[in-house]
Amino acid sequence: MSLDALRANRSWRLLKAAVQRRAVFLIPTAALIGIVAGAVVAATTYSARALHRLLFALPEGERLSAQAALLDPRMALIPALGGVLVGLSIFFVRRFRSRPPVDPIEANALHGGRMSFRESVILAAQTLVSNGFGASVGLEAGYTQISAAVASWAGRVLELRRGDVRILVASGAAGAVAAAFDAPLTGAFYAFELILGTYTIAAVAPMMAAALAATLTANWLGAVQFSITIGEVETLQAADYVPFLLLGLVGGGAAILLMRLVTLVDWLYGRTGLRTEFRPLLGGLAVGAMALVTPQVLSSGNGALYFDLTAEPALSIIAGVLLLKVMSAAISLGSGFRGGLFFASLFVGGLLGTLFSALVAFVAPSVAAGPLETALVGMTAVATGVVGGPLTMTFLALEVSGDLALAGGVLAAAIVASVLVRETFGYSFSTWRLHLRGETIRSAQDVGWIRSLTVGSMMRTDVRTVPVDTSIAELKAAFPLGSTSRVVAVDGEGRYAGIVLLADAYGEREDPEAESQTDIGTLLKFSDEWLSQAMNARTAAGAFQRANAEELAVLDRDNRVVGLLTEGFLLRRYAEELEKVRRDLSGER
Repeated sequence: MSLDALRANRSWRLLKAAVQRRAVFLIPTAALIGIVAGAVVAATTYSARALHRLLFALPEGERLSAQAALLDPRMALIPALGGVLVGLSIFFVRRFRSRPPVDPIEANALHGGRMSFRESVILAAQTLVSNGFGASVGLEAGYTQISAAVASWAGRVLELRRGDVRILVASGAAGAVAAAFDAPLTGAFYAFELILGTYTIAAVAPMMAAALAATLTANWLGAVQFSITIGEVETLQAADYVPFLLLGLVGGGAAILLMRLVTLVDWLYGRTGLRTEFRPLLGGLAVGAMALVTPQVLSSGNGALYFDLTAEPALSIIAGVLLLKVMSAAISLGSGFRGGLFFASLFVGGLLGTLFSALVAFVAPSVAAGPLETALVGMTAVATGVVGGPLTMTFLALEVSGDLALAGGVLAAAIVASVLVRETFGYSFSTWRLHLRGETIRSAQDVGWIRSLTVGSMMRTDVRTVPVDTSIAELKAAFPLGSTSRVVAVDGEGRYAGIVLLADAYGEREDPEAESQTDIGTLLKFSDEWLSQAMNARTAAGAFQRANAEELAVLDRDNRVVGLLTEGFLLRRYAEELEKVRRDLSGER
């Protein structure tokens, strides 16, 4: 059945009306999206591991990054081959589609949850190729993108309100993350903190329904998920939290360094003048060279993290792997491979925590926390700095480990890392990449309605203009007192010169002869203050405040007057839109 036929179906129309009018129907809709998300995660994970087995000759059940060495040195060229494929995809995508894909954070912040399904499929395919051929990136960017895009499509088909579409997009992302880690609370809070940008009662049930449905679906399909077993943890005393707070600072600093390195690599490629399509090839060669030293730099690093936490290798080896993993992740993403830093940040944080544990054991051997516990806290700290969700990472650490004894230490490190990154850097990895593209958003909080509330949509076009050389007497004759409050003066070429308040003209109290000889140039106000049609409400409000004006002219690119806008009308429209946002957040219909 086609989409048009579906929309014409009476049962479909009744279902659509029910979902639109009653918030409770969002819950089963989100659960269905969660089922899709769980299937997407299972299929993506299976496909990536199948590529690993095929390309790197891995035994069944083995992880690529957990290998001690490559079976054949020639396998170090496989990431470069993946770079060729990614470069080709970049070439064809740019040839036929110029707009970059919109991720869930950007979609919810600026576009009311609207995402392109086709562009999302392309990004997910690039992510799968990047990870499958060994680039040091995670799969989370791919399956989160697809799951959120499915949710966005469902919201458009059901013709839901802006706020409901945003909730469904967040639910799709929640389901993807929950399925990947077998952690429903982590998925839900990932959506709250990163995709929706706020916690609302109206969104709790849909988020949890999607997260639970996705987790159950992924389990049923046999998806291999991320888990850590740390055994019984000793009871922590107050003094034991001090190292965790310090590790939070170190982890936050490492997160900033990792994000900066990605940007540095991208900048260095730009300085060379090399075409974007060829950059993944060089990045793949660099990653392959590091894989000859240790395959732990390949892919997301799940297997390597589990191996390093259980096999307890020498500290020198851990330090070397840590350095190589940071370099390989930065080179992979900076050169153009598609993927995320979520899993890489967990790996880096785990290794950093292990090294920090050795330092603590040397300086303060009485501290109760051991290497595994400290590694878990280090994972939380670095991932919080990169991903940007302290509660998300706290729940992840607790759900994958199954131990609540570390709750205080994990949360403390997450908060410290979050504060450090926010105060010194200001962005998570996702919002930092948007910042480099010229966007100003710092979270997924909905600011798109502010951008759509432009001066051009609010101005009135019935503008009364007079030449700037008009005399005061002529102005009074043309505009009797009470006919209008202000007129716009223009020069001989029709360009804006300023605004004349009729109260000023009639308040001169001069004799008729003087008024006939004096032009209105002496009465001009706001000659240097005006608005453009593209200004949003927030920028326009600042212009009114600077000018201390009640009404300003709106000009085009040639400085010709196209309209007028009053401050009172601007504030009233802003308040109306703000009330709509409040109703969306509270779930009011």
